[in-house]
Amino acid sequence: MSVESGGGDANQPGGPLEIRLLGPMAIRREGVDLTLPGSRKVRSLLAYLALSPRACGRAQLCDLLWDIPDDPRRELRWCLSKIRALIGEQRVVTKGDTIRLDLSDCFIDAIEATAAYQHGFKTQSLSQLRSLAALFAGDFHEGSSVERSPAFETWLLSQRRRLRDIHTALLEHMVQRFPPEEAQTYLDRWIQLAPFDLRPHELLLMSLAKAGRFREGEEHLEATAKLFDAEGINERSLRDAWQTARTQTDETFRQQRPSASAVAASSPPETESLLKEPRRASIAIMPFNELSAVAAPGGPSDALAYDIITRLAKLRSFHVIAQGTMFALRDRHHTVEETARLLGVDYVVDGSFQRVGDRIVVRVELTEARTARIAWTEAFERRVADTFLLLEEIGSRIVVSIEREVETIESNRALLKAPNSLDAWEAHHRGLWHMYRFTKSDNEQAQRFFERAIGLDPTFARAHAGLSFTHFQSAFQHWADRDVEAELAYRAASQSMMVDDRDPTAHLAMGRALWLRALHDQSVSELQQAVELSPSFAIAHYSLAFVQSQSGDPGAAILAADHSRALSPFDPLLFGMLASRALALVRLGSFEDAAEWGAKAAARPNAHAHILAIAALCLSIAGRLSEGKSYLAMIHDRYPAYRLNDFISAFHLPPTDQALFRQGAQRLGFE
Repeated sequence: MSVESGGGDANQPGGPLEIRLLGPMAIRREGVDLTLPGSRKVRSLLAYLALSPRACGRAQLCDLLWDIPDDPRRELRWCLSKIRALIGEQRVVTKGDTIRLDLSDCFIDAIEATAAYQHGFKTQSLSQLRSLAALFAGDFHEGSSVERSPAFETWLLSQRRRLRDIHTALLEHMVQRFPPEEAQTYLDRWIQLAPFDLRPHELLLMSLAKAGRFREGEEHLEATAKLFDAEGINERSLRDAWQTARTQTDETFRQQRPSASAVAASSPPETESLLKEPRRASIAIMPFNELSAVAAPGGPSDALAYDIITRLAKLRSFHVIAQGTMFALRDRHHTVEETARLLGVDYVVDGSFQRVGDRIVVRVELTEARTARIAWTEAFERRVADTFLLLEEIGSRIVVSIEREVETIESNRALLKAPNSLDAWEAHHRGLWHMYRFTKSDNEQAQRFFERAIGLDPTFARAHAGLSFTHFQSAFQHWADRDVEAELAYRAASQSMMVDDRDPTAHLAMGRALWLRALHDQSVSELQQAVELSPSFAIAHYSLAFVQSQSGDPGAAILAADHSRALSPFDPLLFGMLASRALALVRLGSFEDAAEWGAKAAARPNAHAHILAIAALCLSIAGRLSEGKSYLAMIHDRYPAYRLNDFISAFHLPPTDQALFRQGAQRLGFE
């Protein structure tokens, strides 16, 4: 029975089979423990398949668990036979070269906990919350390390981190909802689980101060300070919190500082840096200043701020301060600088919202906290006709602009540092800077920086995705053996998915890798998943246009290309968005329009050989031979070895459309 169902006890499911992964693996049928196979690889394969949201390829599973054995597929078949004997023949579903487990009627503790977390634990009663907490009997898949299986170890580490975060969030939620006496128990568990997290210590000190138990508070403070000092963590903010709690325990204290629940609801980057977790840029979105004549909390301006916070969090690019904290701070009238200092963030977004007659005017500023410099500012003005549709459009534009500006700032900062001094975050952004230059040498540089980022933090999904894209580029641009690079792109994308299958860049990387394998339907499915995870992800919309413009629905390609441009009108991949539209228009028979869009794509400063070829061929197909020949001359000048076959083999066009482009090439004398 799912915890989300609203009835029953999550720790007493009614299904015939239970799989326990939170702690040492246990499998029960009708409440009776089954004897597990002795092989760690069998148990690990079962755990991986149990959590996999989709069917897995046999090659992927072999790469996951075997370090070049004599016959990995034979060993995989043996492991599957053990799994069938354990959970039932019918539950192991094979189709073609893929494998999945049908566990739809089973209880899996890790999935139950994840589902509850995704709903913010809001649908659970107190009894159900207690049952959820009881599921956490230890680390995920405890005692299951597999020797010489780095891919599996990376996946295992990321799952453990993810589920520890869920456990922490659950305890945090219970501390807020339960009566003080019982909440204390869960606060103690929270501290045991995350001893270097400032938040539970601060909440405990607040609680002790309010109860007048100052001696206990002093003892806890000193013991925790010693613990922090031994780990090289600055305990100053903890001492400040205790001093404040001692002197301001009444209503005045609650008005001057965020409430305990609001502080607990966020994960300040300053705290995370103290925990020595991999660094990410951090950002706070301040509620918009409502300038309209009639303004009330909860109106369109608040909806816009909520939407931006949610969309940025879905991108998973950086740490985003929770909306509860930001709205709790609304009435404190902090400046941008004060907000940045209070929350310990790298960037702050603030702005205003105003109705002027039949129009809405939204002004936004992105401030870099370190320098107090306004890094980006924009004003959006639209008619009021459909307020919430407009907020959707404006919110999407703001999110994409913020992500792009932060990436640019972080990349430029990383360029100033010596390569051997970069952390994983900085190495990743140094890689992005080179990746978007679209040259062979820069692509090789980007690979090296992404590999460095992965070496420093194997659970950095975006670094794996970036590495996958560099191999995609090598294959697509014919900079190296296409088959080899396609396989490397797929492997890196698989690693990204293993690390975090909720990161849209992981699905983007997999979609591109599958396209290289000519698996167009699967590619579209992964790219659509990236868009579903993050509707503001402009590059995912563009990638859908890229795939659909060649072998899919050209009408859908045009819509996706237009949407990606609307989201990110100055994107470094804008040439691709324009060129995809041109290809789709050729397939629809709109040759003159295709020529115009192809020429626009070629005019972009970072357009590469394939883009120039699209412009030349589209112009030729439209009968504009002299213009087409000028682009062909440009190709011969910049890329002397480029031939028609390079273009034909790069794109996956149907035979009839290939013939159309070959005719255009023949008119130009392009061989």
